[in-house]
Amino acid sequence: MGGMPLNDMPWWRWRCNVRSALHMLSDPVFHQECWLAGREEYGDVTDAVYRLVEDTWLDNWSAEKYVGTIFRDSGEAALVDVAVLRVLRIMHQVGADAPVSAYLEHHGWPEAVRAAREAHVRLAVSDGEDPDAAPRSLDVLRIMTRSA
Repeated sequence: MGGMPLNDMPWWRWRCNVRSALHMLSDPVFHQECWLAGREEYGDVTDAVYRLVEDTWLDNWSAEKYVGTIFRDSGEAALVDVAVLRVLRIMHQVGADAPVSAYLEHHGWPEAVRAAREAHVRLAVSDGEDPDAAPRSLDVLRIMTRSA
């Protein structure tokens, strides 16, 4: 793939969290095998949404604000913005504490998954990683984002 490692970005830990969230949100097989199955090592939909927006404030600001720090270019930022808007719209409609099934059964979920997939693939390829690899557990994410 020949991309750059994700830790070459100034705020690479935030990029890691955003990528993790997009990866989980974008994978329907993962939704069935991990979230619906209740596998705690991956959290749930709400955990993924919070990883997507909590440190970045992407629920209040455009990802464009973070070009050069979290995102490599405006193309990445635009795809992330679309995914964030789709996912947040559903979260606000079903409620943050709704069961996974409420998200998956929402009429807008397929579009949110597609938007998350487009953003995930763009970021993963830019980082030289396989977008089709399985999502990493939250423990692996914590190890990856530990302070040096």
